[in-house]
Amino acid sequence: MFRTKSGYWSIWLMVLMLALPFAAIAQDTKDKDKKDKSEKKELTGKPVFWREPTDIESRNLLIGAGGEQMKPDISKLTFIEDKPGGYSKKYRVRDAKGNEWIAKLGKEAQTDTAANRLLWALGYETEIAYLIPKATIEGKGEFENVRLEARPASVKRAGNWMWENNPFKDTPEFRGLKILMLLINNWDMKDDNNEILAVRGDTTGEGELRYIISDLGGSFGKTGGFFSRSRNEPGDYQKSEFIKKVNGDVIDFNYGGKNQKLFEGLTVADARWAHNLLKRLSDEQIKDAFRAANYSAEEVETLTQALKERINALANPN
Repeated sequence: MFRTKSGYWSIWLMVLMLALPFAAIAQDTKDKDKKDKSEKKELTGKPVFWREPTDIESRNLLIGAGGEQMKPDISKLTFIEDKPGGYSKKYRVRDAKGNEWIAKLGKEAQTDTAANRLLWALGYETEIAYLIPKATIEGKGEFENVRLEARPASVKRAGNWMWENNPFKDTPEFRGLKILMLLINNWDMKDDNNEILAVRGDTTGEGELRYIISDLGGSFGKTGGFFSRSRNEPGDYQKSEFIKKVNGDVIDFNYGGKNQKLFEGLTVADARWAHNLLKRLSDEQIKDAFRAANYSAEEVETLTQALKERINALANPN
């Protein structure tokens, strides 16, 4: 069988046409790999955990880290998707300004908001969050006590950080954070609740990796095992023991939640470091942290009194 030159050219043309899509796919894959590497490079920066709060006394705990400028416009909340995982029901939503938020429903919305305010007041990096007493999410319904947590496009989530392995584990402020977790009875001490937020500087372009506790919902109840612990129960919080005893310079705290070994070896000096920050908060600021979470007037008084008693105990735990 004989083939003409034109026949051979036809065959080569067909081969070339078949090969082009594969070459395009290969190039797309290469471009995607480059993009992924570029994005990974962006998730770098100086680790930041705590900034010395020189203005504690003037911080507004009603409004929190986001201030008035970040407040969501809830005149329209559009459902985007479900956010699975965790104790609470969560949705990704878009507000009337076009900003995206994670809406948390249920009992943890209040505790998350109040604890967030207290940590921010003391200089710790936190989420930007607001508690909406009543909100309608289109297609999902009307809900009470919805915590909206900001998801700005300029901030990327770079993964979780670990309680036992992080850049700050040997610092006074890190030990102080452990004291604060005991102070609010946060029994859900797991690495999955910790996030690293990658943020670019507004003017210099220099990046920061902000180490935060993203989920503080398991607070303001009592610690303990699966059946005995509680969350968002002001009465339980008020009645629960805080400090058991002091052995030499080491404090034995009453903690029965997850990851108990984290709280071993905390000292009187650690307690006083935390107390020196906490004592600068006024009664009204503490109350505002709970008002921001839409607690009733009676609950605000109960929680504030219980918290103040614990703060005072840190001054002289012996």
